[in-house]
Amino acid sequence: MSLEHLATVIDGKAVAAQIRAQVAARAAALAERSVRCGLAAVLVGENPASHTYVRMKRKACAEVGIESFYYELPAHIAQAELEALIETLNARADVHGILVQLPLPAHLDEQRILSLISTAKDVDGFHPLNIGRLAMKGREPDFVPATPAGVMRLLDAYGAPLAGAHAVVLGRSNIVGMPCALLLTKRDCTVTICHSRTRDLPEVVRSADILVAAIGRPQLVQGAWIKAGAFVIDVGTNRVPDPSAKDGARLVGDVDFEAARRVAGAITPVPGGVGPMTIAMLLENTVKAAERSLR
Repeated sequence: MSLEHLATVIDGKAVAAQIRAQVAARAAALAERSVRCGLAAVLVGENPASHTYVRMKRKACAEVGIESFYYELPAHIAQAELEALIETLNARADVHGILVQLPLPAHLDEQRILSLISTAKDVDGFHPLNIGRLAMKGREPDFVPATPAGVMRLLDAYGAPLAGAHAVVLGRSNIVGMPCALLLTKRDCTVTICHSRTRDLPEVVRSADILVAAIGRPQLVQGAWIKAGAFVIDVGTNRVPDPSAKDGARLVGDVDFEAARRVAGAITPVPGGVGPMTIAMLLENTVKAAERSLR
């Protein structure tokens, strides 16, 4: 099949670079007013993926002029000790955003920790009040979770017609699936949320004008599941064995990219699609929090 029949590849790196440039300009404007944007990252335990994510976020902060404060805590930390740290960070004027890297060790009350973060500093958008406002008609949260916000920004950047569209979201996590469904609903999509108990999943997916795949199963979605011309946003990041790769593995999404590209209208690659947007939106939320602190 010739290239003109392949879907547009949505370039998350390029869109994220534009957002980062805007964030850097806003951070510089704040610095001229003697305000240095500050993001506190709290990491509990030895989860390798969490360490990688936090390292990437700190590097990104440095590149746009946001100061990062890093707290690496042992996996056995007591609930009260972690809560005390959150309260301290809430009170610090030089900390505008607080990021608690998830997941937390099983003995910690994750919901309690997230609820303690000041809504004015909840740049991850996970506070129950922010999620609640996101779910309510006529209400807006202070902050939207970064990955779902990035998904919406990509759809807008590539001209996805949202009003009246049927959007299917694969996955119902608090971090991606549910917030995506709520955001799409606010933009007047008709939304179907799919999960492990969904009957005839391929048929449901085939009805989607917009598909957001965030289910964590490598290449689950086949090309035959995709509606012709659909917008496909693949949030999945899965490592699969690949003897030809340097470390013996490669990253793939939840969608079979090559097959889906022959049917879809536009599609995000993995890597290079949603991933860069997550950090860019976190940076945008942080600079927004710093700007609001001046009001």
